[in-house]
Amino acid sequence: MIRSSEGIEIPTSLVEWCEPHRMALVVYDMQVGICRQLAGAAEIVERTGIVLEAARSAGMRVAFTRHLSLPRKWMGATQLRTAMAWQRRDSPDMVDPWFLRDTDATGIVPELAPRANEAVFDKLTMSAFESTALGFALRDCGVRAIALAGIAMEIGIEPTVRQASDNGFVAVVIEDACGFGNREARDRSMATLRYLGEAVMSDVAGFCGALAAGGR
Repeated sequence: MIRSSEGIEIPTSLVEWCEPHRMALVVYDMQVGICRQLAGAAEIVERTGIVLEAARSAGMRVAFTRHLSLPRKWMGATQLRTAMAWQRRDSPDMVDPWFLRDTDATGIVPELAPRANEAVFDKLTMSAFESTALGFALRDCGVRAIALAGIAMEIGIEPTVRQASDNGFVAVVIEDACGFGNREARDRSMATLRYLGEAVMSDVAGFCGALAAGGR
């Protein structure tokens, strides 16, 4: 830990950032309907489960995000255009809302089911911070950093990491617990995050080791 002349404390190690009162784990969009679209989803579910159990054992706050679709009557130009691209449709009238609130596809996969004392934030956007209460809840609890695992790096995790910095939080990216749909796009996202230098890069072993070291 280093301290500025104004008394601002800045953690300098992963162990310091991973103090449970300082950090929350955000499990990004590990939903049934998303995981079944990715060939490597089973490995990400397993690795995210390891991270999740480590965070729970350490007493860290845990949040889940869920991507939602609105009923078609509430899908405007942006939502329809995005859905057309994802579903490869030429007409907005052919779009199917994949993630309506109460459908099986929208739920978190059973292996990672949220507990009663864990938060679930629903969103329409890619960033977990945009138009959600996540930022408010983190600040209200005095949390300064988030660790991220889930799916998908190139679609939603990168913008969440970028916006975390804009909201005054440090993001720890647990790289091997972040799935992707397109490897080249994922590699570009990781290269961008490394270039910017705002995020802390780790892996499952490093994150779990930091939690264990902090508890000694």
